[in-house]
Amino acid sequence: MPSDKLKSLPSVSEVLLELNSDNALHNNYIKFIINKQLKEFRSQAKAGKLTLKRPEILKNILNKIQSASAGTYRSVINGTGIVLHTGFGRAPISKKTIMTAAKKMEQYANLELDIESGKRGERLGHIRENLASICGADDALAVNNNAAAVFLSLNTFAEGKEVIVSRGQEVEIGGSFRIPDVIRKAGCTMVEVGTTNRTRLEDYQKAISKNTALLLWVHTSNYIVKGFTESVLLSDLAALGKKHKIPVLADVGSGALVDMQSLELPREIPVSEIVKTGVDAVTFSGDKLLGGPQSGLIAGKKRHIASIHKNPVYRTMRCDKWTIALLDETLRNYGNPSSNLALSLLSVSRQTLKKCAEKILKGVSKSRQKSLGISIVDTETEAGSGSLPDTRLESAAIKCSPKNGSASQLAAAFRVLETPVIGYCSGRAFYIDLKAILPGQHAAVTDAINKV
Repeated sequence: MPSDKLKSLPSVSEVLLELNSDNALHNNYIKFIINKQLKEFRSQAKAGKLTLKRPEILKNILNKIQSASAGTYRSVINGTGIVLHTGFGRAPISKKTIMTAAKKMEQYANLELDIESGKRGERLGHIRENLASICGADDALAVNNNAAAVFLSLNTFAEGKEVIVSRGQEVEIGGSFRIPDVIRKAGCTMVEVGTTNRTRLEDYQKAISKNTALLLWVHTSNYIVKGFTESVLLSDLAALGKKHKIPVLADVGSGALVDMQSLELPREIPVSEIVKTGVDAVTFSGDKLLGGPQSGLIAGKKRHIASIHKNPVYRTMRCDKWTIALLDETLRNYGNPSSNLALSLLSVSRQTLKKCAEKILKGVSKSRQKSLGISIVDTETEAGSGSLPDTRLESAAIKCSPKNGSASQLAAAFRVLETPVIGYCSGRAFYIDLKAILPGQHAAVTDAINKV
């Protein structure tokens, strides 16, 4: 019986003959998909578990090829309430910013050409003065993410030498990025001072030796230590570094460039305040509270930024033309924070979100709302990506308590839509939180609710 099932499997050439001629996938990839599916069906046949007939098998393989042709990278509707969601690419970027950058990028652009002189230019020249000015620093540069910014800075300042860091700042962020590991991989020796909850200036002072090359301060952006604690003011650490002629590097992670309280959000130390303490360099992310593309930004004193820029490792981490273009657009509009999509989403009020929920549900029939057990509820969410960790943000959500089926089944149904809606389950209900729903997506959410 298994042998008969094996004989019923189509050949690679048979599948290729049935394939639509306008498929744009490379032939090698198409053959890979076919062989992968045939291998799976072959295993089922040998185990006596293959129930599909030849036409169904052929259709199944052709559907897989069609799905691959459409691509796995697609738009989703973020109903989790987390604006800076790492799984969704962190900060969303406005259509206006993207289109303005794309208009320049659809042709050749002067990425590394000085138009005035006609000579080769520097790609950082498009952003460094603007970025440095916003941060209140002498100079600045960008690399492909903040992990790279930290690694590159450590390697430049202290390769082969010692880096002093408080035990209370040996953080781990998402993806198992650990400060101790990065220090070691950068070619530095880590010297720990203080304890998890208490570190004093004298701890740094006692640890300084002739081999000390850097004092590292890390903003514990994704957790809070409360209670019996003590930490060193960054200004005091900067003064200690200056006294001993040892540079001080501050990693602030989320990188707020504006006063978050002016947007009615929890306070986060602005990068400009960090710079004012006298540290030599500050590293932070471009795709968190700054609201730009994935990038790692370094601002600080000119001679130190120049040293980092000259490091041969920099070239392996530099930003591509798209990142530079999007950073340029983001920074040039930073005088008006309301034009920044990420900041706008973070600061929208619960009252406004409830009105959005009502607008969404206007297009959903009463019977549909009843069968899904829909209601509008108050929720609380977080900014995401370790930003603003100590505060829950007020939000609102569409709660679904389905009469038939479970919340997890409903969540799965929303995920398989042409434009997936990704919410979350809590208890026996499924929630679509409105905090991170983009302004132009309300009709799509209505449509999704009607389709599941």
